[in-house]
Amino acid sequence: MDLVPDDNSQYKDVDYWDERYKKEQCYDWLGDFSKIKHLLETHIKKDDSILILGCGNSSMSGEMYTAGYRSITNIDYSSVCISTMAARYSDCPGMTWREMDMRQLCFPGTSFDVILEKATLDAIMVDEKSPWDVSPQTACCVHQVLSEISRCLKPGGRFVSVTFAQPFFRKRLYARTEYNWSIKQYSYGKGFQYFVYVMTKGEQLSPEDADLEKKLLEETKSVPGKTTTTPKEDNEDFLLNIRL
Repeated sequence: MDLVPDDNSQYKDVDYWDERYKKEQCYDWLGDFSKIKHLLETHIKKDDSILILGCGNSSMSGEMYTAGYRSITNIDYSSVCISTMAARYSDCPGMTWREMDMRQLCFPGTSFDVILEKATLDAIMVDEKSPWDVSPQTACCVHQVLSEISRCLKPGGRFVSVTFAQPFFRKRLYARTEYNWSIKQYSYGKGFQYFVYVMTKGEQLSPEDADLEKKLLEETKSVPGKTTTTPKEDNEDFLLNIRL
């Protein structure tokens, strides 16, 4: 099996990932822990309880564990991934692995200090033909995930999102008062820039982000069923943007 799918939509198919994880030992989307360590260390304490969404077979959890982060829960919807990774890190007390859909997290509210995703939300959006117009179906899926993240974060907790998506596009999804968080953004990488967004639970949106939310709500009301509006199309290949 070629690890690169014939169509990007397969990145949303659990069967594709199950087959891939049977053959692939490790792959780090958007780079490994060393690429973003300087940013994560600023926002994640060693004794924080951490949830990693869509962990895959990335080395991220293991490298974070080695760096001193010892309370890490990893979830993925691929049973093959979870069983493989649980066996690989069976000698790491405090590291747990659970098969789970991030749209419906099986944790009580306020369970984690930090929830981290790296390119997982990007994978949800692979069917989108343009970052300017997110389909209602995808927007609903992303909203489900973000609502669950907000629910499971402790007061003062941080949601850390690592992505290739530029602020103009990604903040349109994150800037919502109902999530009850503020947004800060950072970047890393040489040549092509990748982005890290840090949302802090219990903090208000900045005036700029609050204005963005207001603008988007007004646009949605003016065009029923539309999540964003602009006439420009900018088709981008998923793999082109997430490979380092």
